[in-house]
Amino acid sequence: MSTTFVDASISALSPLDGRYHAKLAPLRPLLSEHGYMHRRVQVEVTWFIALTQANLAQCPALSPAATAHMLGLVSQFSESDTHAIKLIERETNHDVKAVEYWIKRSFANDNVGTDLQEELARAAEFVHFACTSEDINNTSHALQIKAAREHVMLPLIADITHKLQRMATAYAHVPMLSRTHGQTASPTTVGKEIANVAVRLQRATLRIEQVAIMAKMNGAVGNYNAHLSAWPDVDWEAFAKRVVEAPEPAGLGLTFQDYSIQIEPHDYMAELFDAMARTNTILIDWSRDVWGYVSLGYFKQRLKDGEIGSSTMPHKVNPIDFENAEGNLGLANALLRHMSEKLPISRWQRDLTDSTVLRNVGVAFGYTALAYQSLLAGLNKLELNEEALAHDLDNAWEVLAEPIQTVMRRYAIEGAYEQLKEVTRGKTVTREALHALINNLAIPAPDKARLLAMTPATYVGKAAELALRAGQTSQPT
Repeated sequence: MSTTFVDASISALSPLDGRYHAKLAPLRPLLSEHGYMHRRVQVEVTWFIALTQANLAQCPALSPAATAHMLGLVSQFSESDTHAIKLIERETNHDVKAVEYWIKRSFANDNVGTDLQEELARAAEFVHFACTSEDINNTSHALQIKAAREHVMLPLIADITHKLQRMATAYAHVPMLSRTHGQTASPTTVGKEIANVAVRLQRATLRIEQVAIMAKMNGAVGNYNAHLSAWPDVDWEAFAKRVVEAPEPAGLGLTFQDYSIQIEPHDYMAELFDAMARTNTILIDWSRDVWGYVSLGYFKQRLKDGEIGSSTMPHKVNPIDFENAEGNLGLANALLRHMSEKLPISRWQRDLTDSTVLRNVGVAFGYTALAYQSLLAGLNKLELNEEALAHDLDNAWEVLAEPIQTVMRRYAIEGAYEQLKEVTRGKTVTREALHALINNLAIPAPDKARLLAMTPATYVGKAAELALRAGQTSQPT
């Protein structure tokens, strides 16, 4: 039997690069090994150009052509370039040094003219100048995380939030029986229950957006030792801050971390990953609730021709999108929680335990993005079943015990709660029984009429108003 696979995805160990490969295409250029190498080249080039523009003695300024060559290494970086760096790494057994050597070797490329080759060669020793590997790696990770947050994760959360807002508005006035502890409870509306999730997501989004993505470029133990040994009169902290914070391409567009050991403390990562995990927890909660509403018949799922729900039960239409979302959100949170707890911890000035963990940022983001897509797909298949909603409400007259006893207490009727408990708790309650009780109450006629007119479907308080308000696009603070 042949062991050669035409489709490499079927031999992948992770389903992210196998079964779900196509769904995660937007993340792959950002958080893959290739994306990591691309950002390393960007950081090395940005630092190198900044040095050549700093009027440092013995550090030659670059001509516009030489600067353009360096910027081209970033803008034209391809997967073949990553493969070339990996080949160099086989020699060096050091990934960052391989990037440095690849950049230097580019100076001698055939497509670079002789004059430009000589100019770049004179400046070659300022590639990776005074940097520790972590100066390159922490900034590269920061650039990757920033791009993934802005271009993939936040847009997906926004898509879900906007879908929920539209549903909250559309179903604002559709009454629904609540369930607390799995038992019937005061009615709400479908839109209000969806609005609850939309508002939670809006707040969670703000927490994710507000995390400052940080980076340091201060040498082997955070004190600019090597920098100052070469040029003791240069304000290297100010220089590093400019490189880190200046907008791309002159800088990196990040937030400067001025205090660190060899590694950036990773506190911002812990903050971001915790915020993402909290967002995921909100959506696990919602996935389970929707699953339950589908089970109750409150929502139907649109059918797709050709799809099969069970290999043996032809009638099945399973809520697989919500189950997929729940499962993948759980996987993502396991990684996100571990990273947020582990990454801020490093022995003395550094150990390497963070390095292997950081290589799984893409995995955590991948499972999260996959779950968001599944959840959105599931939401887009839902159709409200108002008949089922109305049926449950019509058979839950016991929920009106609450407003009746509340009005009784307003008028100081002794034992109001206890009277309703005696009539309703654990019993089948009918409209007729409640009306008989109401008619015997010593309360003003308008209040009696209001209680008699009330049904489980109308006893929804401000639910519709709250749902409509949440359906607006403004975000809470």
